[in-house]
Amino acid sequence: MAARMKERFLNEITPALMQKFSYKSVMQVPKIEKVVINMGVGEAVSNSKIIDFAVEDMQKISGQKPVVTRAKKSIAGFRLRENLPIGVKVTLRGERMYHFLDKLFNISLPRVRDFHGVSTKSFDGRGNYTLGLKEQLIFPEIEYDKIDKVRGMDIVIVTTAQSDEEARELLTQLGMPFAK
Repeated sequence: MAARMKERFLNEITPALMQKFSYKSVMQVPKIEKVVINMGVGEAVSNSKIIDFAVEDMQKISGQKPVVTRAKKSIAGFRLRENLPIGVKVTLRGERMYHFLDKLFNISLPRVRDFHGVSTKSFDGRGNYTLGLKEQLIFPEIEYDKIDKVRGMDIVIVTTAQSDEEARELLTQLGMPFAK
């Protein structure tokens, strides 16, 4: 699956992007560098066991062990102390990244209720795309009966594109279901 996406990138997408943006070298063609998946778990402040459930879910979704993120500073209003675990994140590169993107574009996103495509406005100006999901249930690895709570997550797709237009074209060619 993932190998097929990478092969398609090299054989079909690269020549198409070179022609559309009139690049002189193959090295100018934008590529996906990494995918970062982040899940904030604010409830972990009151119950430290919740972070274990988030780690387990993230590991099933990404196929890689996540890193527990910790609070950088104390905020009394949120009952938050410095160095308290408040989230989990995973950085995917290479084969796992392509496998995750293939699963996200073709299986998970179409499972979202009332799905009409992802927004084209979520680019950051430098060719990176951020996608927010409201629940982890859209991934096939997560069993509905086994979750303790529905949690959302952010998915950041980091590309080498110089502009949003280049990144949008790259992701469209890879199969990202943008809203029409």
